[in-house]
Amino acid sequence: MAVDELDTRILRLLIEQPRTSVREYARILGIARGTLQARIDRLERDGVITGSGPFLSPAALGHPVLAFVHIEVTQGHLDEVGGLLAQVPEIVEAFSITGGGDLLTRVVARDNGHLEDVIQQLINMPGVVRTRTEMALRERVAHRLLPLVESVGQATHASR
Repeated sequence: MAVDELDTRILRLLIEQPRTSVREYARILGIARGTLQARIDRLERDGVITGSGPFLSPAALGHPVLAFVHIEVTQGHLDEVGGLLAQVPEIVEAFSITGGGDLLTRVVARDNGHLEDVIQQLINMPGVVRTRTEMALRERVAHRLLPLVESVGQATHASR
């Protein structure tokens, strides 16, 4: 899906000012509200915009410990283990991966002891062969997409 300059400007506003109304976005961009809504609808339909809502801080919710747990799974049990992982509230993301392991999970915990309890829960799941845990010390680059959006928009504009 091609993202043009107007799409890039719309996405920038959605990222930078998520609580602004569609009418205000249209005013800022100098376009009709209907045009803006049609663009947003297309970006949602094409899967560029995948959701909206508040970004929550696990640390502020009492879970300041962040770890990445690699999980090796018995061959043929990836879907089963994935389903079990979805039932663990401290797992905030899980991905199938290549390389050292089959799954990579992002795990949050109240403290190191709680993290150990979560890891033990993972180890005891049917189909899990072993885990390897890496603790995050400090976030260096927060989750962000605006630089990517701008890069894609510039590449699309330059290719014309």
